[in-house]
Amino acid sequence: MVIDEAHRIKNEKSKLSEILREFKTANRLLITGTPLQNNLHELWALLNFLLPDVFNSSEDFDSWSNTNTCLGDDALIQRLHAVLKPFLLRRLKSEVEKRLKPKKEMKIFVGLSKMQREWYTKVLMKDIDIVNGAGKMEKMRLQNILMQLRKCTNHPYLFDGAEPGPPYTTDTHLVNNSGKMVILDKLLPKLQAQGSRVLIFSQMTRMLDILEDYCLWRNYQYCRLDGQTPHEDRNRQIQDYNMDNSPKFIFMLSTRAGGLGINLATADAVIIYDSDRNPQMDLQAMDCAHRIG
Repeated sequence: MVIDEAHRIKNEKSKLSEILREFKTANRLLITGTPLQNNLHELWALLNFLLPDVFNSSEDFDSWSNTNTCLGDDALIQRLHAVLKPFLLRRLKSEVEKRLKPKKEMKIFVGLSKMQREWYTKVLMKDIDIVNGAGKMEKMRLQNILMQLRKCTNHPYLFDGAEPGPPYTTDTHLVNNSGKMVILDKLLPKLQAQGSRVLIFSQMTRMLDILEDYCLWRNYQYCRLDGQTPHEDRNRQIQDYNMDNSPKFIFMLSTRAGGLGINLATADAVIIYDSDRNPQMDLQAMDCAHRIG
């Protein structure tokens, strides 16, 4: 039995995982390009699927590889490498495909617009005391403030009541009220003129809504994929984008929905509109375009 996109069975209690375990097989092979996300229990679930007799107890494995007792210590990593070595064949792109162009990354730092500064100040002033004296109890509220500030730096219209109206119009204010959108609005015509095709990633689906309004206003043809997109639509949009001479210029995705084997290698530019707190997610997003094939 060979399972591609094997991270789908990283939860041993999922329906797919339970059904696959009922098959009688002499050999099992898992193929995946998705790394485990800082969770050693997922590693146990995959190893248990391969060798249920050897890796039969998740409790034993969890206690044996307890990250809390080994923080800042390479011993645990070396231990896990030793366990994985007999079962894992790891291939890097650079080893497999010599002709793949290297990836160039550019970080662009952008100031806030006038409206963003106003909303940023509103969010901070409301809870400035908590920010100053944050104890453990306030940590959740503090994280909430950080989330609001992230929304603010993306686009102030993510807050209800920020967009001028009614009547609501799609106009230059959509660009001018966000520093990132100003840069994006300058960047996209240049990329289009040089024949590039673009992927845009954001963590926030409401940000994708704003980008959709922008694309309609600027007459950019686009596809959109997030966690709510049905499987059939998802496959159709990927085919539409990848076909020869496709008119679609932009493909916008939510960062977390972008990890399941999405091949958009016809794009040559990836814009991460807002970084994920887990850098692995951003790397995986870029790999939708920068891949073998």
